[in-house]
Amino acid sequence: MYDSILVPTDGSDTAQAAVEHAIDHAKQYDAALHTLYVVEEPPTDEAAGPEVLESLETTGERAIQKVIDAAEAADVGTVEGVVGEGSPYRAVLDYVDQHDIDLVVMGTHGRTGLDRYLLGSVTEKVVRSAPVPVLTVGSASAD
Repeated sequence: MYDSILVPTDGSDTAQAAVEHAIDHAKQYDAALHTLYVVEEPPTDEAAGPEVLESLETTGERAIQKVIDAAEAADVGTVEGVVGEGSPYRAVLDYVDQHDIDLVVMGTHGRTGLDRYLLGSVTEKVVRSAPVPVLTVGSASAD
């Protein structure tokens, strides 16, 4: 049913819950597991020197490696990890298109009301725009 599964991560506990589900699906369907960490470019009016971007990339590489290690420990056959840049939801959608992803598994922080309105939701934007199924996993699923 699924040949390629994408699990975007930000290294949070909520993302880890999604990783666990993605690994389970990859094993069940003998699918390749892809993971993506997106370094969001700061607004142009913010001074973000190369040190800041380098630090964010290092954080992303650690988050990606954590997913890769968990997938390999679970004997998932094919695992690919990428640190991308740009708008997180756009980067996820672009990755889906470029790598023929069949399923996206994403964590949701469960924000509601004004927080959700002001902060937006990467997961919600992906759910609304993705051309493939998106499985959302709340942080309570990690327990």
